[in-house]
Amino acid sequence: MSENDGKKVIVIGGGAAGMFAAVTAAGRGKEVTLYEKNEKLGKKLYITGKGRCNLTNACDVEELFQNVCTNPKFLYSAFYGFDNQQAIDFFETHGMRTKTERGGRVFPLSDHSSDVIGTLVRAMTELGVKVCLNQEVRELLIEEQTVVGVLLADGRKQYADRVIVTTGGLSYPSTGSTGDGYRFAREAGHKVTELSPSLVPMNVLEEDAKRLQGLSLKNVEVTLSAGKKKLYQGFGEMMFTHFGVTGPLILSASSFVAKKYQGQPLSLSIDLKPALSVEQLDGRLLREFGEAKNRQFKNTLSSLFPAKLIPIMIERSQIAPEKRIHEISREERRNFIEKIKKFQLTVTGLRDYNESIITRGGVSVKEIHPSTMESKLVANLFFAGEVLDVDALTGGFNLQIAWSTGYAAGMGV
Repeated sequence: MSENDGKKVIVIGGGAAGMFAAVTAAGRGKEVTLYEKNEKLGKKLYITGKGRCNLTNACDVEELFQNVCTNPKFLYSAFYGFDNQQAIDFFETHGMRTKTERGGRVFPLSDHSSDVIGTLVRAMTELGVKVCLNQEVRELLIEEQTVVGVLLADGRKQYADRVIVTTGGLSYPSTGSTGDGYRFAREAGHKVTELSPSLVPMNVLEEDAKRLQGLSLKNVEVTLSAGKKKLYQGFGEMMFTHFGVTGPLILSASSFVAKKYQGQPLSLSIDLKPALSVEQLDGRLLREFGEAKNRQFKNTLSSLFPAKLIPIMIERSQIAPEKRIHEISREERRNFIEKIKKFQLTVTGLRDYNESIITRGGVSVKEIHPSTMESKLVANLFFAGEVLDVDALTGGFNLQIAWSTGYAAGMGV
């Protein structure tokens, strides 16, 4: 074998997984060239976490697996090979301070996603990674079940000893995620599982959502069901929009809307006061009502709900707004409590890839070596990041998958 054997590595895609794979491989002495079809690196990273970039989660490693929706077992060696603490350490040692917010979400101290990208770009520059922007890869060059390089869109062939595909999914197509990696994988003989948007807002039937547009609810509990089957239950924050609902709770819930439920209406129930049992809530209402016996019902709700929500809660209560408090029957009060504990909405479907944070589905992990991310079908071909059939809930977990699988592939080459 010559000195140069295995030296040249091509990475396709300059997102989180691609940049991290490039840094890792270059750090092990490889000559790395990264091809990115956009005019800049990390376009999708730039907009994650509303531009703040929730780069990982500071939970225990075991908890990482609990937040992965698809194929958590496959990620075992990747997460243990490069865990969330190591991800935080990487950015800190490269001069980017971080901070941890509620739910273990880790952000750059500056609140600027550009710092995450800048840190990765600096690391690549220091290690001599050659970055080629505005360069689209058209196909993989494969000879005798071994990848030997790539064909660029301008017709040039670039040869390499190893190729890592980190082209992302189909989410936010404006960032260049157009599913190229799925095509490369299929052309190489890989199975690509069914693809759908995930971590995505939901459309709602009721006009109430539109009337509540812009209202955020914190500390509520949401239950999503298909008929009698409970698909998801979670506690946190959500927001109403002109089309329906969004926010961390809703995005997480969307991960559980499997293919078989898409197209059928689902029930979304919001517990507006999850900290109080029915009895405790009844006690609180009795106290509040007791202090305002002669006031009209509509004028006694400001301590219970945000202003925007009051008219809708009055309608849902079926109690006449002008009714005096002392005239409200026990039955009416009980019915009102039920409406507070179960604010019902009908989900008619998920929004599309333009609004989904990630893509569910991808290259079948049965055909990938979990410790190195190398293809079991084509020698010297590696996959990392969202192109794989793995996805997780919101809270920094999907980026941790990118760092961990990118690291595994970088080490694997």
